[in-house]
Amino acid sequence: MSTRRLLADRRARRYLAAQTLSLVGDSAMLLACGIWVKELTGSDGAAGLTFLFLTLPALLAPLAGLLADRVRRGRLLVAANLAGAVVLSPLLAVRGPDQVWLIYAVMLLYGCLGLVIAPAQSALLVTLLPEDLLADANGLLRTVRESLWLLAPLAGAGLYALLGGAAVAMLDMATFLGAVALLLSLRLVEPVPERRARDGGALRHWLGEAGAGFRHLGRHPLLRRVVLASAVLALVLGFSESTGYAVVDRGLGRSPEFLGVLQAAQGLGAVLGGLASAAAVRRFGEVRVAAVGFLCLAAGTGLGATEVLGVVLLGRVSTGAGLTVMVIALLTLLQRTTPADVQGRVYAGFEVTTSVPQTVSIGVGAYLIGMLDYRVLLLTQAAVVVLAALLLVRADRLTEPTVAARASGNRAAAGPAGTTGPAAEVPVPCRPGHDGDHDHRAGAGARRPTGAAPSARP
Repeated sequence: MSTRRLLADRRARRYLAAQTLSLVGDSAMLLACGIWVKELTGSDGAAGLTFLFLTLPALLAPLAGLLADRVRRGRLLVAANLAGAVVLSPLLAVRGPDQVWLIYAVMLLYGCLGLVIAPAQSALLVTLLPEDLLADANGLLRTVRESLWLLAPLAGAGLYALLGGAAVAMLDMATFLGAVALLLSLRLVEPVPERRARDGGALRHWLGEAGAGFRHLGRHPLLRRVVLASAVLALVLGFSESTGYAVVDRGLGRSPEFLGVLQAAQGLGAVLGGLASAAAVRRFGEVRVAAVGFLCLAAGTGLGATEVLGVVLLGRVSTGAGLTVMVIALLTLLQRTTPADVQGRVYAGFEVTTSVPQTVSIGVGAYLIGMLDYRVLLLTQAAVVVLAALLLVRADRLTEPTVAARASGNRAAAGPAGTTGPAAEVPVPCRPGHDGDHDHRAGAGARRPTGAAPSARP
């Protein structure tokens, strides 16, 4: 019934269409860039570094979150998507190994755009929909996005094999422009964002504003424990960006393009996880559902250490389901428990606490893959993810105040008329990230490597 209500909304349908178009470009481009670098250099580590540059700008996320809270989010998304089409243009000039740096540079800028787009995207969804539809919207959007992993990676790898990386870049540029058209068709009417009155020097004021998301995450027990568990998981999540190529090459004896088949299997798992997530969140709560997602991810990672194609594919299905369930649950929790005026900064704060360790783990994984058996990295990753799941299970013991209590606390924290008070500092014990996550690329996606926040485009 909730899904039917969601699809009855014209703006929600167009938002869903924009997400679908976005994933086509995201999945094809990110996979193609990794394959591109692998073939130009012959190095698994160099290919994994593609995603390191994608996540490297994560430290700037608080500023991006502040921007998302200080300008109209619809206009910001239009401008950022137009910029995305421009950012990809240098890829048309890549011809040989001496130009790999261009791919890295584009991935760096791609990551910067994701930082701006992802919090604005999440906050815009909260503006478009009532609270009781957020889990359904996140679940449906994620399901549609991830279902394209069944075709888009194969199409992207196939297009790369036939026409080269420049053709994939042109496809992604077209999807950026398509997302702009869909955003403009929403005809959003957003209120002018309110600004908090300055109560000190300029530097102190802006540092305080940018840090509001961290204060919101750190001042109540449940979100603090959720952040801890997610950060522990992120410490090893980046290993996948290098081990994936090793699984295909050393474990299965296939060409790099075969990674598209594994990504398609992961997409199948993501579809299954997305279809079940909204109902599971309503019945069991976001924290328990996210913990199950962690365990599915651990199981899938461990199965990747085998050299049997069927087992590896099953592991990828489990990984896809786990990542999707995790992203939907955690994103819904963040959206549901955050005041409207700090939605962007809380999203960005969570992004930093997960993307920074994930970025480190990508670099560490790219280094270790040349020294250790890839199976050692996979089993280590699985063990750490289980530990993170246990931390999350313990977090579920913490209670959440009623909606009325949260509303009362937020009103008490409001500033004088015409200003926005320090609502982000109200304790609200209670859910990234080009994609999704992180997810990322948050959720997620988005314009993010596997496991991140949702797609960075709406």
